[in-house]
Amino acid sequence: MKLLYTDETESPFGLEFFEILSRAVSAGTGAIIGEGCEISLLITDDETVRELNRNFRGKDKATDVLSFPMGEDDMLGDIVISADTAKRQAAEAGIPLERETAFLYIHGMLHLLGYDHETGPEEEREMFALQEDILRGLVESGRIK
Repeated sequence: MKLLYTDETESPFGLEFFEILSRAVSAGTGAIIGEGCEISLLITDDETVRELNRNFRGKDKATDVLSFPMGEDDMLGDIVISADTAKRQAAEAGIPLERETAFLYIHGMLHLLGYDHETGPEEEREMFALQEDILRGLVESGRIK
């Protein structure tokens, strides 16, 4: 899998961090993600996320993560994470920024793989349980804090 990584915020996370997360999501879901598959990841600020959220979802507010599944051959889609919101949420929850960022990326990647918590309560339970299982495995293995 190819991860096209753009960081507009100078976050402390590099490409390798997100590649580890991608492999964990693939293993945790059983999804077979080929070598030629691509995900575009943008780490940006609240202002940019708000603009994207308004333009593509009709919601004029910043959010923590946006996912845009492509459903085309090898392009899985785009994930956009607001570093501003991730920092706030990590501080509010009293957890490391690394864990919050991993949580958001996992959430976004699950959307790219077809999971959708907004389609009903059963789908929400399934997606959030899977998200937690993947994150817990990463923490317990020591791959993230």
